[in-house]
Amino acid sequence: MAMLTIRNLPDDVHRALRVRAALHGRSTEAEVREILSVAVKPEARIRMGDALAALGREIGLTNKDIEVLLQTRDRKPAEPPRFE
Repeated sequence: MAMLTIRNLPDDVHRALRVRAALHGRSTEAEVREILSVAVKPEARIRMGDALAALGREIGLTNKDIEVLLQTRDRKPAEPPRFE
């Protein structure tokens, strides 16, 4: 796992973190991990797989449509880009 050091944290912020951690029954370090997790990975985030499945249902995509797409798909490898 990665480690993170936070420099120049104001004393009042550190004190508030310690109080908040105590209220939640966690260490200050565990509280900071929880705060960061919620901030960068909120529950309301859009999950790509769920969004694509919903789109497929919305437009009425069926397994038969997918089979047709797979049969007509170009299977030759893509040419790499040229920077000339």
